[in-house]
Amino acid sequence: MKYQLRSLAMLGILFSSPLHGEEAIDPTRLANILILKEIEVKNLGIETVKVNRSNFEETIFSLGRIAAIPSKRCVVSSRIPGRIIEMKAFEGDSVISGQDLLKIESRQPGNPPPSVSLSAPFAGLVMATHASLGESIEPDTDIIEIIDLSEVHAVARVPEDQAGKLKKGTEARIVIPALPGENFKGELVRFGTMADRASGTIDAFFHLKGLTGKIRPEMRAEFSIVVNDRQKVMSIPKEALQGDDVSPFVFVKDFELKNAFVKVPIRIGSRNDHFIEVLSGLYPLDEVVTKGAYSLAFAGSGSISLKEALDAAHGHKHNEDGTEKTTEQILASSSGQGNLKNNSQVTIFLAILSAVLTALLILSLIFRRSSKAMEVANDQSEPETNNRKSPSSQDSD
Repeated sequence: MKYQLRSLAMLGILFSSPLHGEEAIDPTRLANILILKEIEVKNLGIETVKVNRSNFEETIFSLGRIAAIPSKRCVVSSRIPGRIIEMKAFEGDSVISGQDLLKIESRQPGNPPPSVSLSAPFAGLVMATHASLGESIEPDTDIIEIIDLSEVHAVARVPEDQAGKLKKGTEARIVIPALPGENFKGELVRFGTMADRASGTIDAFFHLKGLTGKIRPEMRAEFSIVVNDRQKVMSIPKEALQGDDVSPFVFVKDFELKNAFVKVPIRIGSRNDHFIEVLSGLYPLDEVVTKGAYSLAFAGSGSISLKEALDAAHGHKHNEDGTEKTTEQILASSSGQGNLKNNSQVTIFLAILSAVLTALLILSLIFRRSSKAMEVANDQSEPETNNRKSPSSQDSD
C-alpha cells in the first residue's frame, strides 16, 4: 500500500511541475492577495473596469456660484404716479413676453380715472415684487423684478496662479449640488475686474445656456476647468484609487484565481474630476476595482485561504503560503495519510476487542456469582437431609 501511494504522489508531482506549464507564483502577489467568497463579492458590490490608454483632460478644480446675466434682468415700473388696482403676477411666477402683470389707476381726475397696464418685457421668472394691491406708487418705484434664467453665468473663484492657464473659450464641467445627477458645461467669457486679495482668487465667468429654469441665482457650483488635453494616457476612475498621496494603491482582479484581488501600489500623475493618470504600476487591460474598492480595503484576507484557492485553480495541493509542495512534502503527506489510516484501523480493532473482553468479564462475574449461590444452597440442604434420616435409622435399630 505504501509503495502505491508513493507512486501516485510521484505522478502528481510530475504533472503539477512548473516544467509542464505552471508558472512560479510571484511572492509579492501572494503577500497582497485578498480572496473572497462569491456571496462576499456580491455583498461588497464589487465592480471592475479595464485599464486602457485614452484622452486625458487636465483640469483645475474651483468653487463658485450662479449669477444672473445683467442683460437678462429687468425691473417693471410705472411712468405715472397712481395706485395699483390689479396684480396678476407674484414672486416665483413664470411669465412670458408681453404678459399683463398689473394695472395702475392714474391720479388724474375722471370717472373712472384713467388706468394703464404694465406687461413683461421678456419671458422669465418673477424674482421679487416690491408693491402690493392698492399701494400708491411713484415713477421711481421698482414694482416687479424679472430674470430670464434660460441663460446664466457660473462664476468660478480661480486661484490667481492658475488664472494664466485660462483663456476665452475655455470649457468647464459644472456640478450644482442643488441639482444632483445633472451636469452642465460652460464656456469662459470674461474675468472679473478685480482680484480678491483676501482669498487670492479672481472671478471667471462661464456662460451657461439652454437651461430649463431649475437653476437659481446664488446656487453653489463646483467647477472642473479643462486646461489641457493629452492623448493616449493610462488612467483609472478616481473611485478606484485608495490609500493616500504617499502610498496610493488599487485593487486588481487576479488573472487566475476566482474572486481574488491583488493590492497593487501605483505611481500617479495628474487628476481631473473623473480620472487619475497612472505613471507606473499597472498594465493595459488590467481590471481594477472601482465600486467596492473602499470596502475591499477593510475586508481583510477574506473567508477562503490562499491554499484553498490555489488548490481549486491548479487541481493539486499547495502549502498554506501558496507555494508548490515539494516531493518530500507530498511523500510525507501521503505517508502520514497511510499511517493515519493504519492507526485508525488499529484503533477500531482495539475498541472492538475491549468491548468483547468487557462483555466476557461481565459474563464471567455473573457465572461465578451463580455458581457460588448454588454451592451455598447445596450446603444448606445437606444438614436437613441428615436430620431427617436420623430418626428412621434409630427406629430400625
